[in-house]
Amino acid sequence: MVGTQWGDEGKGRFTDLLSKGSSMVVRYQGGHNAGHTIVVNGQSYALQLIPSGVVWDHVTCVIGNGVVIDPLVLLAELDGLVARGVDAFDRLVVSGNAHLILPYHQQLDALTERHLGKNKLGTTKRGIGPAYADKAQRVGIRVQDLLDSRIFKEKLSLVLKEKNAVLTRVYNRLPIDLDDLVERYLGEVAPRVGPLVGDSVNVVHDALAGGQEVLLEGAQATFLDLDHGTYPFVTSSNPVAGGACTGAGIGPRDISRVVGVAKAYVTRVGAGPFPTELTGTDEGELMVDRGHEFGTNTGRRRRPGWFDAVMLRHAVRLNSLSEVALTKLDVLDAFSSVKVCVAYEVRGRRVDHLPYHQSDLHDAVPVYEELPGWGTDLTDATEVHQLAGRARDYVDFLAEQVGVPIHLVGVGPGREQYVDLGVG
Repeated sequence: MVGTQWGDEGKGRFTDLLSKGSSMVVRYQGGHNAGHTIVVNGQSYALQLIPSGVVWDHVTCVIGNGVVIDPLVLLAELDGLVARGVDAFDRLVVSGNAHLILPYHQQLDALTERHLGKNKLGTTKRGIGPAYADKAQRVGIRVQDLLDSRIFKEKLSLVLKEKNAVLTRVYNRLPIDLDDLVERYLGEVAPRVGPLVGDSVNVVHDALAGGQEVLLEGAQATFLDLDHGTYPFVTSSNPVAGGACTGAGIGPRDISRVVGVAKAYVTRVGAGPFPTELTGTDEGELMVDRGHEFGTNTGRRRRPGWFDAVMLRHAVRLNSLSEVALTKLDVLDAFSSVKVCVAYEVRGRRVDHLPYHQSDLHDAVPVYEELPGWGTDLTDATEVHQLAGRARDYVDFLAEQVGVPIHLVGVGPGREQYVDLGVG
């Protein structure tokens, strides 16, 4: 399950839906900078690190080696679920090879973003990028290090020399105390996280060998991918489907189906190019209002825009999508007409594919096809025949444009608010 736009497509609700027939859900990358919201029986669950399948009692949840984990956030999320009657402690496996987000990562994230000024990237300041940077520099501290006090203290002592030098000499901040950090994480965190730690790779492969259905869940989305997104306005990992292989420890032949989640329009949080953005328009405000377009974790207002088929065609290629699941079609119920970007015009030249060069993307002007709206409330639709004719025409047009079937269509936030088109 992979996002195909700039995130916030509503992956959580379809991951929750497909989890019903799965034995295991694996989160394969990202950190707690991404939120998935699930609505079950009128109750909303805002998840950050724990896989979206957690609300099904039969699902084993796995946080894979490709994730970066703030253990304090993880424990708070688990405690919050327990308080609401969802005991995930016995159904969660955390990879010992996943890397930890520690307080200095968050400090450096915020300081770096502030230092960039008007050129800031729009990060969530939660330490995700610095944690991945430490991983690449081979000075990261992993979850399994919490299980050995000597190793944890030794590694932390080494890395704090460099981090404190940056904090004090570059940013004029107070240094982080080694002993305080060791006492907190070994005394308070390790005893609670330790029982969750396991060999996630073999756990997943044992499930596959036993013929179980395993669902792989990504955070963020294709165009926030570190390699394939709108760099530098991207995340620090690989949300594309290929990232599931490294982040969960499986091979490409283990994957039999790739579902791309797309919103019926487009939103983006933070800075970066956005060809179909509706800036300062009534249409954009209506999308934000009807779609409640504010970040699950950060509360930040999302930037709205019309559906971009050029992006989706590229996402189909990057992820080898077998199908698309469309969310929030009901948000467009109130529009008299809807637009779809089918191509770009770049300095007088029409292009049907995503430009590889950043200057071309910044200069891209959307070429739209306009379709009539349906003016019908779709939120109670559960069968294909209940989709208004023009709404179905819109969905069919999107499928034709992106080249793969649209299988599932979301018409509201609730678990049962979707229509299965019976394709894919």
